[in-house]
Amino acid sequence: MSKISIGLIQASHEIEGSAPVEVHKEAAVQKHIVLVREAAARGAKIIGLQEVFYGPYFCTEQNPKWYASAEPVPEGPTTRRFQELAKELVVVIILPVYEVEGIASYYNTAAVIDADGTYLGKYRKHHIPHVEAGEGTNGFWEKYYFKPGNLGFPVFDTAYARVGVYICYDRHFPEGARLLGLAGAEIVFNPSATVAGTSEYLWKLEQPAHAVANGYYVAAINRVGVEAPWNMGEFYGQSYLVDPRGRMVAIGSRDQDEVVIGEMDTEMIREVRNVWQFYRDRRPETYEHLVSL
Repeated sequence: MSKISIGLIQASHEIEGSAPVEVHKEAAVQKHIVLVREAAARGAKIIGLQEVFYGPYFCTEQNPKWYASAEPVPEGPTTRRFQELAKELVVVIILPVYEVEGIASYYNTAAVIDADGTYLGKYRKHHIPHVEAGEGTNGFWEKYYFKPGNLGFPVFDTAYARVGVYICYDRHFPEGARLLGLAGAEIVFNPSATVAGTSEYLWKLEQPAHAVANGYYVAAINRVGVEAPWNMGEFYGQSYLVDPRGRMVAIGSRDQDEVVIGEMDTEMIREVRNVWQFYRDRRPETYEHLVSL
């Protein structure tokens, strides 16, 4: 089928940061199971969740407490739980979690689960920020928690479309976005956790540009609300689906828990790429300095 319904889930996290890790995870997982069911009931076939969905955006502080929230992928309980849900609902799920590999190697990861519950693989966030944000000691202190991704830029053949993943800060870098297109992505999911301030005006600029430059859909997902006790800033939601012409197909509210539904048309990808021959007109033989400068 050429037309596929896409579901984007944006949600707040109300549990106060001092609560035990297990309390955060179970509350968030239960909340998102309800939202995934709502998305499926509304016809979504591919459903994307927000960055590290099962807790607060803990990277605003540097606290070893949060290492305990990491799980192996796919062996961890959260991936397995959502595999069962995907199979039950016959939907594809893009599941962003905190991954641990071995004794103490940690990654910002998204597992991709097919509509029959099969684990297809994972993407590990490549570009890791470490910058101040908000007041006091708040920031996007992600280098404290995550190693840079080392699995390349895979594209996954799901039951409904070819899916790529780019996570949050990755969106500021065009190189991986192009690699996902070259690998055949029809839609790229960008689960995020981003607050009002320096980068907000880029939210509706960069990813539509990626969609146009690469001839695919982009599903941009952002959480909502203000998370205590850090109060780093407002996660401003506005999750959206944008088409290969750079037009918004669907967009969520700024401050509400919400399932955003938009329709993806794979025939439009073909049409746009036939008009804008960006892949034909590339000159990769002239770009060698990109990897040497």
